[in-house]
Amino acid sequence: MRAPRERRDDQPAFVLHTYAYRETSVIVETLTAAYGRVALVARGVRRPRSELRGVLQAFQPLTLSWAGAGELKTLLKADWQGGLPLVGGSALLCGFYLNELLLKLLPREDPHPQLYQAYDAALARLASGAEQATVLRQFELKLLAELGYALPLTHEADTGLPVDPAARYYYAFDRGPRSTIAEPGRRYPQVRGATLLALAQQDFTAPEARAEAKRLMREVLDHYLEQRTIVSRRVVRDLQALEEAAEAPDNDRH
Repeated sequence: MRAPRERRDDQPAFVLHTYAYRETSVIVETLTAAYGRVALVARGVRRPRSELRGVLQAFQPLTLSWAGAGELKTLLKADWQGGLPLVGGSALLCGFYLNELLLKLLPREDPHPQLYQAYDAALARLASGAEQATVLRQFELKLLAELGYALPLTHEADTGLPVDPAARYYYAFDRGPRSTIAEPGRRYPQVRGATLLALAQQDFTAPEARAEAKRLMREVLDHYLEQRTIVSRRVVRDLQALEEAAEAPDNDRH
């Protein structure tokens, strides 16, 4: 028995990624406010005269209408809503990073309205020039919490005692900060208590906490990504390496 064909009209959404499908169409991976991540076929959009050609852009608020059964629906209409400044420069790479996290960690058609709001807010802050590390860490924490992987940060996993900012901990992905590790064969990242508390308070004004929080969140996310690579990370590293090489004195380049 076939699944019933459903129709959704004028749903707030963002485009996360598009890729070619057959000769003139694309598949559009979207993040919607009410239905989570939805995959849509935009038929004929690659034709030069397609009205949708210039609308299906990432990082811009849209309303989308679609119909269909199963995981892959048919896009019927897309309208640009405006109101969000364009994301550019290094903030654009941050936006691609957020999109990759959503594509690789968020199941399709699993609604998370608060995560949608957090994504919208993150884009607005990136476009306005907000400190990028803070925006990314806040979104990473929200994403993990929405997926059921909220990070315990303020109390030791084994004793329940408050985290000591002067101490160092192993961060066990499935339990939280531990002063000792009962399973020595497993590798857990080490982190200062001060960094855990900075993450809990979302305060990254201290450079050491900012750098260590980035490393810790990368390890935690890699654990849940299960070997799936985040391509935008490599792009950022390559660009940083080029910038450092360009700034180095001539005698340091050889």
